[in-house]
Amino acid sequence: MQLFNDHFQNHKRYNLPPAQLIIADIPYNVGVNAYGSNPQWYIDGDNKNGASDLAGKQFFDTDKDFRVSEFMHFTSRMLKREPTARGEAGCMIVFCAFEQQAQVIEEGKRHGYANYINLVFRKNFSPQVLKANMRVVGNCEYAIILYRGKLPKFRNAGQMVMNCMDWARDTSTPKVHPTQKPVQVISRLIDIFTDPGDVVIDPVAGSGVTLLAAENLGRRGYGFEIKKEYCKAFSDVISPSVREVLL
Repeated sequence: MQLFNDHFQNHKRYNLPPAQLIIADIPYNVGVNAYGSNPQWYIDGDNKNGASDLAGKQFFDTDKDFRVSEFMHFTSRMLKREPTARGEAGCMIVFCAFEQQAQVIEEGKRHGYANYINLVFRKNFSPQVLKANMRVVGNCEYAIILYRGKLPKFRNAGQMVMNCMDWARDTSTPKVHPTQKPVQVISRLIDIFTDPGDVVIDPVAGSGVTLLAAENLGRRGYGFEIKKEYCKAFSDVISPSVREVLL
């Protein structure tokens, strides 16, 4: 597995093999409201203590102007060409905000992804504790499977793949990134859409857990991350962590 401290636009310089699966957790463009429904907005998580240093802050400097069209343009070139055989096509899975889904689908079509499937991940908890007085709080994560013409490679031991999945809590992998996804969730997706030896690329890798999951499952994982601190955390903290297949 390799994590490059570089922008995904520069992928050609690394001569990477084409991907069977691209997994990307794109910035949600929530700007300074990143912690708006999270207890971290307040000191010690209690609004009686006043606002914390995270109040009115964004996760990243791309959280208000991430260009989905530009992202699609470059990542569509990372995916393997459409194969002749059935059941072998590649795909891209994009984690996004609920409000971003329509844009991801439309930009995907503009860049060769004629088809899509919605994914919903169900949590048994909600991070929106500050909205508890609303009674209805969010406990779902959303993603879109984008593919060109042929259906993607589906494995899952011959069983149906349901588009609503449980969101496992990751209590073993060190958390080094504010939007880090559980290794178990990423492992599940890699296991379904690839075979051992296939290439998995994460263009906005963050903590690098996609690469860790890929290696655990015997896939070749590559990622790009422009923030040096997360690349360092990957090499110093994530990469040396226990490498077990978490499914």
